[in-house]
Amino acid sequence: MAGELTLSPVMQDALVILGSAGIVIPVFARFRITPIIGFILIGILVGPFGLGSLVDRADWLRYVTISEPERLTPFADFGIILLLFAIGLELSFNRLWQLRKLVFGLGSLELLIIGSVSAAFFGYYSGMGSTAALALGFALAFSSTAIVLPISGTKTPVGRAALSMLLFEDIMIVPIIFILGALAPSAAGDGVENLTNTLVQGGLVILVLLVVGRFALPRLFSQAARTKSPELFLAASLLVVIGASLATAATGLSPIVGALIAGLLIAETEYHGEVESIMEPFKGLALGVFLITIGMSINLTEIWSDLGTIMAAVVGVLVFKAIITGSLLRMMGARSSTATETGVLMASPSETTLIVLAAATSALVIDAEVAQFWQTVTAIGLTITPLLARLGRVIARRIEGVPELPEEDEGDPRTIIIGGGRVGRLIADMLVTHDQAYVILDSNPDIIDSAKRQGYRATFGDAVRGDALSRLGLDQAPALVLTMDEPVLAQRLVNKLRKEHPELLIVARARDTDHAAALYRAGASHAVPENLESSLQLSEAVLVDIGVAMGPVIASIHEKRDEYRERLEVEGELSAKPKLRTSVSEA
Repeated sequence: MAGELTLSPVMQDALVILGSAGIVIPVFARFRITPIIGFILIGILVGPFGLGSLVDRADWLRYVTISEPERLTPFADFGIILLLFAIGLELSFNRLWQLRKLVFGLGSLELLIIGSVSAAFFGYYSGMGSTAALALGFALAFSSTAIVLPISGTKTPVGRAALSMLLFEDIMIVPIIFILGALAPSAAGDGVENLTNTLVQGGLVILVLLVVGRFALPRLFSQAARTKSPELFLAASLLVVIGASLATAATGLSPIVGALIAGLLIAETEYHGEVESIMEPFKGLALGVFLITIGMSINLTEIWSDLGTIMAAVVGVLVFKAIITGSLLRMMGARSSTATETGVLMASPSETTLIVLAAATSALVIDAEVAQFWQTVTAIGLTITPLLARLGRVIARRIEGVPELPEEDEGDPRTIIIGGGRVGRLIADMLVTHDQAYVILDSNPDIIDSAKRQGYRATFGDAVRGDALSRLGLDQAPALVLTMDEPVLAQRLVNKLRKEHPELLIVARARDTDHAAALYRAGASHAVPENLESSLQLSEAVLVDIGVAMGPVIASIHEKRDEYRERLEVEGELSAKPKLRTSVSEA
């Protein structure tokens, strides 16, 4: 009939996903709940085991449901690729080298112990063959990169520990799948040869990516930056991540290895902040697609019919993995609170568990019925991971005794300092000198404990997530000071705070004049470029000590500061000349 609306299946799925994102993100943000749970619940609702099962009875439901989750798999895989790319952007080769002991020490121990002990348990108590027990044991040993890292971040002690173990797990995905294939009844004896070829070819591709990327990427992004076109910058970023992922996938390695390398290479350039900012919305949406596919795999009817066994399996896996991971961290010197929180957070199985189970099933290593049972257990574990994260934080605070802000002080107006490092403490000292109330907020419990031992007013909390700032009385705060040395995060936080609190005085630490301009555009009241002020102070010290009169020196410094004000106004496209304040750099 003329005028009848006809949508392709892909378009229908896209509308369902975008509509879900438009509902989940603001609603769950309103109630301060992570949208991870919301996306999984949406997947359960609109999937083939939810409203999708009623399409035959009500034809209109096909416009708001997804009956074939397989169509979303490429988008979900792309979401994980973008996530690993973003993780690489937050790291650098120097930082990764600093984590090598955790990656190959803690990571290898965690995977080996959990996998082997689980395999022994399944082989002894369940009567599985050795190959099936190994496949299931190591499949359950993986934890979810896609869900854990967005919750923990990579800067805190918990985030660093989780990142180290997850990086090693990502490295071991391909060898484990190849080994299972070699041990399978259907294997023709060439599994070891295939594995060797893959590792050799993959190593050569990685070496080429490292060499070519080191020289080509700065030039590529420099040309994109000169055009001042966000679209071209986005296109260049997607070209790099997709190209690197395809290169490693072509050799048999996981595409996420290429994505991680691409992120690490760009992190070494001066354009990493812009790339991270421009890729963030795409990463979030693609990750939402992945979470929706997880929800679609959950069949509530089957879970209800075998509820006791499934729940026992879920609890058993969570408790066992939490104990092993936490114990390993304690043995390696981590604090009790860090070990506990990380262990609980890493307790769930992973999306990689589903991949290994599928590979083992196709190789006839594991029965389809057994694989389906553990896929259900994995989906439930992934769903409750955000709840486990919250539980881990609560237990960690009880163990370590990280104090909350006393109730009677919550209404007192005071300046909020985000970041308890040397810069934050120096600002606190100056506020005390002038009888001004303050409180330091930091997400690192070690920094908080150190600050409190030195007599500073400090409390634990994440300024980006949750209600930490509201709890500290941001509505009554005379000012908020950002001392964090994380340019992109600081810019986003300033932008968010300015929208929510138009009259708030926001003073932010800037890495350089470009970052200061970005902070001013985001809404900062004052931005302090530490490289400029430290350079001016050094110049003053040199000129005075070599005999130049103090008056002309101070005058020239003021002139140079004015010159940078004008540059900030022009290059930063600001409506007025910004103010520059002297800062003390953090050592």
